Amino acid sequence: MAAIAVHKFAQCITCHAWSPDLSMVAFCPNSNEVHIYKLLQDKWEKVHVLQKHDQIVSGIDWSARSNRIVTASHDRNSYVWNLEGSEWVPTLVILRLNRAALCVQWSPKENKFAVGSGAKTVCVCYYEQENNWWVSKLIRKRHDSSVTGVAWHPNNIFLATTSTDGKCRVFSTFIKGVDTKDSRTGPTSDSKFGEQIVQLDLSFSWAFGVKWSPSGNTLAYVGHNSMIYFVDDVGPSPLAQNVAFRDLPLRDVLFVSERMAIGVGFDCSPMVFAADDRGIWSFIRFLGERKVTSSGSTYGSQFSEAFGKLYGGQTKHGVSHDAVEPSRSRGGIHENCIKYLLYSAA
Repeated sequence: MAAIAVHKFAQCITCHAWSPDLSMVAFCPNSNEVHIYKLLQDKWEKVHVLQKHDQIVSGIDWSARSNRIVTASHDRNSYVWNLEGSEWVPTLVILRLNRAALCVQWSPKENKFAVGSGAKTVCVCYYEQENNWWVSKLIRKRHDSSVTGVAWHPNNIFLATTSTDGKCRVFSTFIKGVDTKDSRTGPTSDSKFGEQIVQLDLSFSWAFGVKWSPSGNTLAYVGHNSMIYFVDDVGPSPLAQNVAFRDLPLRDVLFVSERMAIGVGFDCSPMVFAADDRGIWSFIRFLGERKVTSSGSTYGSQFSEAFGKLYGGQTKHGVSHDAVEPSRSRGGIHENCIKYLLYSAA
């Protein structure tokens, strides 16, 4: 059964990750430590504390198959943690950063992971067995500001990033000796490491959380201007759609299927978006509320033209479909901003 895992802890959480079977959760309580809790007899108990970083841990990801945890921190370092017996043992990662590491994510095959940073660079890391450490190749001089989000395509090669420069980009991360040639398909199959596949200039504000659909055919990311963007046919001529809403901005987005996505952010309630039979995306309802918020097409169409002019109307990357949704009174299960969203099929 597929589930979105949510649990309340007393601490302010800067980042978190769940174990593959959802029996444990690792999170940073706004410090330089990572706490791991386990569900024991219907009660969450602290079972491990990972201590290696010197500053706040800003990113955590828990691999589904290899059961490894990767952490990234404002101290410009990253570590890969392996469970040996009853202890989590850190392995050094050579990032070569001069600014804070902000986010991290394992690749689908778990032979690489990507780290976004405040140094306007992305580190793509892979294991070097002879030295027993993880080394990195850097994607440089592509971003104009901090990298706020990274997302791997299912092919294990393409990497999408968002940045506070307002842009979403897709890069090739093919590394000889790590990736196989048969993993590169399509018109961009000959792309080299660090080559930019596409740059999306859809947002006029900071861009955050970015995700691929399960098939990799659709890319979604959110902007600080209370808009969410859906992009099909990612490549030289992508087709983009904008969905605007009159509530507070989102911070993260997640696909639960090819035609349904959930966004979370400053409004404290998850928002459900879905595509119809024509592939047009729109807001459906809020989660965590008893009363379902209506979103009539008439209301959206009244504001569509005005907001289309405000946000640029048709994008140069494809046809833009703007739908502006009504605001509603805030409140629900969560009492503050939701920064991250994780999905598990368990």
